[in-house]
Amino acid sequence: MKALYIASTGMAAQERNVEVISNNIANMRTTGYKKARAEFQDLLYQAYRQAGSTTSESGTMAPVAIEIGSGVRTAATPRIMSQGTPELTEKELDLAVRGEGFFVVQMPDGRTGYTRDGSFERGPDGQLVTVDGYAVQPGITIPGNANQVQVSADGVVEVYLDNATTPTQVGQLQLARFVNKAGLASAGNNLFVETASSGPAQVGAPTTDGIGDLLQGYLEASNVNSVTEIADLIAAQRAYEMNARVISGADEMMQSTTQLR
Repeated sequence: MKALYIASTGMAAQERNVEVISNNIANMRTTGYKKARAEFQDLLYQAYRQAGSTTSESGTMAPVAIEIGSGVRTAATPRIMSQGTPELTEKELDLAVRGEGFFVVQMPDGRTGYTRDGSFERGPDGQLVTVDGYAVQPGITIPGNANQVQVSADGVVEVYLDNATTPTQVGQLQLARFVNKAGLASAGNNLFVETASSGPAQVGAPTTDGIGDLLQGYLEASNVNSVTEIADLIAAQRAYEMNARVISGADEMMQSTTQLR
């Protein structure tokens, strides 16, 4: 019975939906995390009668078709790249982006990564790095005798050396933006990588060309809304149960048919 297969595709789709929702909930406190959403498409249809087909010798036509679908499939799990709330940390190397931009990071395998997680540290040589030790690009080195670091909204990094009363500029942070940022591929560790779908990175200084500006002493929180995710989880669970019920009903019908024979 075709209903068994159709309902099974519905159960598989809702299982994938729950996986996406569970990952969102698991990352509610992940800095700069962007939630995902499962999207679905119906499958091919078997047409038993086409709309507009002749229904009599006098030329009357069927106003509607007789079509039976084959179920559902997961079409995509796009990222929702909306701005997360900046949260105050008061740590001088914590930076949050307000706007479209991503921090640029050099990954160990040579690829360039992009992240919204601005929880940076000083490496052993004073270089500005992520919590995993990946160098922030362009490379910025903070001298060992720097006792205060200032990062302006436009990305200028300045330090106060020893007892100096005026700051010294040590670098300029850059941000990257993409035509289709939802097309970026997730690389784990709060990093994204460029794809053909995202388009090439457009790198520039903060506050230019709508790329966004920086907030020092803040981190961008995840954009996951716990209430929305729980509501979506309940809806997915109910849809799964209904598809399971269809399978039970189809099985009972098949048993009745068998008994009649």
